[in-house]
Amino acid sequence: MALVQYSDTESDTEESEEKLPRPAKKPRRNSSIVDDRVPSLPPLPPAFHDLYASSTRVSVRDDPSLHGGRKRVIPHVEGNWPTHIYLEWYPSKGELTVLDGILSQAEVKLGGHAREIHSLLRSDLGVQLPLHISLSRPVVLRTEQRQPFMDMFQRALQDSIVPAFSINPYSLDWVSNYEKTRWFLVLRVTKPANDNLNRLLALANRSLAHFDQPPLYADRSTEPIHMHGRLESIKPDTQPEDLSHCFHVSLAWSLTEPTPEQKKEIEAMDLRGLRSLIIHFDCVKAKIGNTISSIPLSNV
Repeated sequence: MALVQYSDTESDTEESEEKLPRPAKKPRRNSSIVDDRVPSLPPLPPAFHDLYASSTRVSVRDDPSLHGGRKRVIPHVEGNWPTHIYLEWYPSKGELTVLDGILSQAEVKLGGHAREIHSLLRSDLGVQLPLHISLSRPVVLRTEQRQPFMDMFQRALQDSIVPAFSINPYSLDWVSNYEKTRWFLVLRVTKPANDNLNRLLALANRSLAHFDQPPLYADRSTEPIHMHGRLESIKPDTQPEDLSHCFHVSLAWSLTEPTPEQKKEIEAMDLRGLRSLIIHFDCVKAKIGNTISSIPLSNV
């Protein structure tokens, strides 16, 4: 049962807000004494974050003033379901400290323009947000397409036997969305073993192409062929196009295109802290409307 009314249609806005219950405060016996006998709380299970991954609807129409000036790429239409395929990264406290340091450096480099940069690490309420690597564009499925798509995509993942894998971020860059309405400060990432990012992207693109949805990064040549009134099945052993230079993790966004000088300032940053970051993925997530499905990668 969904806990919010609907998700934002543009998945890369990353406006999700987790609503965590606040623990009751215990009386302080002595502010200078730390009770080592009290164990730290265990981490929340990954599935918990999926329950709170959508922002609450605050308007019945598209109002950019409610979203920092951002405009919806896909309007809300009855019977249409915003869809996004992605790999999720929920940074640990140590990793979040490194990312905070990188954004702080960027603000110093950008000087007076820093106020135009909006962090994606936390919500407006200060709650940590998950980051992601996209495996699809923000697309739309009709009501009757939701389950057939999920069935097809899950089968394709199972047949492909893509194992869990890790990657490393190595540089900062600026990228825009397709509509050139927003620019993102992103971490470029290394190509993983077995070319798993390209393999997953190809599977997502081909699955969505069955439902007439545009591909991410790749061109339309990756679409399946219609034969005898039916769609040919996805072949997991097909060699995917190498689009390793496209994958990234967005850290912040801006409505203003960065100038050449601003890009140079970002390129000159000290990024040695990135060497400590290893991002591990063991599942693919599919968000359709408010529903998030977590599809595990192979463990062999």
